[in-house]
Amino acid sequence: MIRLCVICEGPTEAEFVRTCLEPHLRRFNVVTYPSLLKTRPGKQGGGNVTVERVAKHLQHEYRSSDRITTLLDLYGFSKSNERTKIQLESDILTEAGRLIKTFNPEVVIPYVQMYEFEGLLFSDIEQFQWVLDGWNDNAREKLLAIRQAFDTPEDINNSRVTAPSKRILKIFSNGQYSKVEHGSLIASEIGLAQIRAACPQFNHWLCSLEALRNQA
Repeated sequence: MIRLCVICEGPTEAEFVRTCLEPHLRRFNVVTYPSLLKTRPGKQGGGNVTVERVAKHLQHEYRSSDRITTLLDLYGFSKSNERTKIQLESDILTEAGRLIKTFNPEVVIPYVQMYEFEGLLFSDIEQFQWVLDGWNDNAREKLLAIRQAFDTPEDINNSRVTAPSKRILKIFSNGQYSKVEHGSLIASEIGLAQIRAACPQFNHWLCSLEALRNQA
């Protein structure tokens, strides 16, 4: 069995790892567990992510795991300096190599989600019905219009103020939607098969995690 640590930005992603990824990857002989990123002294989760902090967390987890990956939102990086997803993933690997002695790059699989975890939820907008207090035909129409405006859920973007989470909160404007309460629940109801069919970058990442069984 391969022990896989998933460094997560916040509790929503950590719950997604526990409820969705872990049962799936266990079938591939990969035991998966989340590790919540410390973003500033004494605090955990919630934005303000930097390459340096991710690399330091990697250093902390490096000796206790067989493999380490990340599940971090592109918009969570506070000092991205307009770097792309690919550049950030490369920089995480480079910085980890600088910090960790006898670093093996094959141990680390950096992954940055485009553009946010919430984008994955647009793989099936019907599952927003689990936002019980806010779900109605008007909410469905608005969510569907957003989804139809983009090729894939991972393309839902325009700027940080119109990111997937901001769009969801605007539709459920009376506070009915809770990221922590509803995010992983909706993802679970959608299911990994549908998410990966709609989100090619997420699917590529998941394929790389499934392939770890060949290294067990």
